[in-house]
Amino acid sequence: MSTHSTQSTGDEGQTDDVLRLEDVTKQFGNVTAVDNLSFAVREGEILGFIGPNGAGKSTTFDCVSGTMAPTDGTIYYRGEDVTGRPQHELVKAGIARTYQTFRPLNDRTVLENVALSQVPDSLFSRSDFRADTEEQTREICERVGLGDVTSQMPDELPHAGLLRLEIGRALGTEPDLLLVDEPFAGLTTEEIERTADLFTSLRDDGMTLVVIDHNMHGLLELVDRVIVISFGEKIAAGTPAEIRNDPTVQEAYLGGEL
Repeated sequence: MSTHSTQSTGDEGQTDDVLRLEDVTKQFGNVTAVDNLSFAVREGEILGFIGPNGAGKSTTFDCVSGTMAPTDGTIYYRGEDVTGRPQHELVKAGIARTYQTFRPLNDRTVLENVALSQVPDSLFSRSDFRADTEEQTREICERVGLGDVTSQMPDELPHAGLLRLEIGRALGTEPDLLLVDEPFAGLTTEEIERTADLFTSLRDDGMTLVVIDHNMHGLLELVDRVIVISFGEKIAAGTPAEIRNDPTVQEAYLGGEL
């Protein structure tokens, strides 16, 4: 365990932090995508992580999930320094994420896509598909709303179905912390409500979630707390009500999305 695990960042609920970023910076050449960013995610909350296009939200997720290493700063998961660790190690530790661009295996059924996420260290074949794996996989498919389409191929699913498959594949890794990138994009109002209900049920079962989205109304109805970034820097943090009324946030969004 890291000797830094007891250091304070000024966030309340320090002992309940699942994830903590301290002065995280990510540069691409002369471009700073994430700029000295610090915030914490508390055990059992749904945290909204918002900002205008190009604010650095997905890049932050990339750094946290091990897709890329930050240029500077430190990332702690459950008090342990995990900065720069590869994604497969962080998945085993309990961190999963979804992507804006869905990445299903198009030559596998819905059921096999979710099953494969549970055996990440081996090439998948029917022999890997043990009875216990199949039972757990079917439970995940039911949970995310794909129970009736498990034999379909990904290209047969509508957009909302592909989103649910992306979430199902993430759940197959049995995460404690789920990072969700733009889940409401392209969904109808009814689909947004169903998806929000799914996230709430996951939190009720003990999972911690961080959700990026541009649909402010859908997101602010869902989350417990919000972090707002603009040009890679944190510009606000607070409850959904506080964020709605924050003039700095309203200016960042040019008054158009809140």
